Amino acid sequence: MKAGALCLALAAAFPFAAADELAPLEITDQQRKTTAEIVSSLHKHHYRDQNIDDALSKKFLENYLDNLDPSRSYFLKADIDEFYKHQDKFDDDFQKGELKTSFVIFDRYRERISTRLESIIAQLEDEQRQYNFDQDDHLNVDREAAPWPATAAEADELWRKRTKADLLNLVLADKTIDEARKVLIKRFSNQLRRMSQQTGEDAFSAVINAFTMLYDPHTNYLSPRTLENFNINMSLSLEGIGAMLQSEDEYTKVVRLIPAGPADKQGQLKPADRIVAVGQDKEGELVDVVGWRLDEVVDLIRGKKDSVVRLEVLPSKAAAGSATQVINIKRDKVKLEEQAAQKAVFELSDKDSNSYKLGVIDIPTFYMDFEAYRKRDPNYKSTTRDVFNLLGELAAENVDGIIIDLRNNGGGSLHEATSLTDLFIDQGPVVQIRQTNQLISRNYRSHSKALFRGPIVILINRLSASASEIFAGAIQDYGRGIIVGSQSFGKGSVQSLQPLQSGQLKITESKFYRVSGDSTQHRGVVPDIALPDMIDPDEVGESSYDYALPWDNIHEVKHDHYYDLATLLPSIQKEHDERVKSDPDFIFLNKQQVLIDQYSNRTRVSLNEKTRRQEKNDNEQKLLNIENERRKTRGLPLYKTYAEISTDGKTEGDDEIETAEAEPKKIDPAKDPLLTEAGYILLDFIRGTNSKNDTKIANF
Repeated sequence: MKAGALCLALAAAFPFAAADELAPLEITDQQRKTTAEIVSSLHKHHYRDQNIDDALSKKFLENYLDNLDPSRSYFLKADIDEFYKHQDKFDDDFQKGELKTSFVIFDRYRERISTRLESIIAQLEDEQRQYNFDQDDHLNVDREAAPWPATAAEADELWRKRTKADLLNLVLADKTIDEARKVLIKRFSNQLRRMSQQTGEDAFSAVINAFTMLYDPHTNYLSPRTLENFNINMSLSLEGIGAMLQSEDEYTKVVRLIPAGPADKQGQLKPADRIVAVGQDKEGELVDVVGWRLDEVVDLIRGKKDSVVRLEVLPSKAAAGSATQVINIKRDKVKLEEQAAQKAVFELSDKDSNSYKLGVIDIPTFYMDFEAYRKRDPNYKSTTRDVFNLLGELAAENVDGIIIDLRNNGGGSLHEATSLTDLFIDQGPVVQIRQTNQLISRNYRSHSKALFRGPIVILINRLSASASEIFAGAIQDYGRGIIVGSQSFGKGSVQSLQPLQSGQLKITESKFYRVSGDSTQHRGVVPDIALPDMIDPDEVGESSYDYALPWDNIHEVKHDHYYDLATLLPSIQKEHDERVKSDPDFIFLNKQQVLIDQYSNRTRVSLNEKTRRQEKNDNEQKLLNIENERRKTRGLPLYKTYAEISTDGKTEGDDEIETAEAEPKKIDPAKDPLLTEAGYILLDFIRGTNSKNDTKIANF
């Protein structure tokens, strides 16, 4: 069936009043040429070599429909059945620059969503329509694999429950039912307005990105407008609140926080949190942004330095339909000097009461002032130069070992990751890079003798990515130190930008491999000793992405081994297990994780107000109880209410916000149980190597 016939068939099966129809979006010659150009570039230059055939065509249709309707609530089964009659033709279409069928699907999506929104708005505006929150009703919130509604009546029932759930969420957030209606009317009216404003460029981006992401999640088409918004969002990371954002379903999702940025210092906003509303100043009205485009949300979040933006967020660990929280963040410019590595020294004692002095170097990012470097400024800033100086200071304090803290370090300069490794190992390769043509480069090497030769522990978590994984992987492969924490992000690929007829293509062209031959892609770095992590790997990390490049390996490259960790680790692991078994902080973390998982992994939520309030109270009481168990063991004053946990017993106010935003984070092992335990692991490492008082700093 031709695309035009498809359009006629759908129109006949699901008629709409002429006044309600949206005009079909136009396809331009430039879009046709750009499509063929992108397909050719992916085939020739992308790292993933896959045939552009019927199998890929089927994957495209599946991905395209999932992107358009992830909750499977707009399309009907008859729509899907009709679309799948064309599942084998998209590969041929795109190679020829043909877009008709994919645009017909997008037009059908616009009609479906517009008609649905008009219907819901009319229901909400009907004051005679009542919503009963006393019934024992439920909404299934996990619809990723659910069937599309078979009939209009089935779709209506799904949306009745969705609307009721949205209203109940607002009621639970202390709004009256009338106020909740108004919020949803405004939300859906804004979405309807945006749908009517969509252009052929929007359809083209949706189609092409559904195709490019079949290669990997970091390969994207950037239209001229999207490229501008991409640059705006990058700018937002350095001036504004210091957060990287992306669109996911109908929400704006926090990808990561910029180290030392306002949001990072404020401390409440977390990766994978979903922003549902944005307000200006401390008392400004919260504007609902569910369903908004990313650039429009970014515009609301941006603002003048020292002004306050209020974000209403659905926490990352919360189940759909859970209560939101409001976070106040003072806008500011990220100060690069606050992203610099910093050090601290603390002391721990072993079971025999022997005292050890341990150093900590916190590295928030792998930075380098390239402009100053190009100008041959002898004092240019870089991670390696700063750590070099910190090592000298720690040597002067006679530390027995050092912890390198890479938690939340999203990467940065590959050159800096290599040169930092050079401070801890002698000459040798640091990372292998395999290109699309399968050629392997081993040019990133350590060229000097190690500066610090004593025991080290590398502390990582799920947000340690890219350059952090290269450094940690090299230290692990060389047996130079012990990796402690949780499995890292798994970003082991390299992208470049290629100009197109219209816009640009961000394409994955190579992949990182460790000296052991293992890729850092997908799997990341697996710690030698695991610590609990509140970041859900199903929500954050390379493995959480559809179509992520897989883990694989290549030949190992010859490299040294510094410590016999295979012999040392079993006893160090045993000592660790014994400590955390009775440690109040670890008992708390493990119990908290169990509760959060139980709450966030629910596949359905109650639509009964009394039940929901009771669930919320019960969950908060359990969290309060386990927190007070920890505090009692530590000799700390107990909290009386759950609300005191987030404010540390203080009344939330302006001074607290300003203090939190004004001061960069400091290293404080006393308030960081994971860092303290990393210290004990380092202590056991030192004891196992009999190297106390034998740590040397060379080359000063």
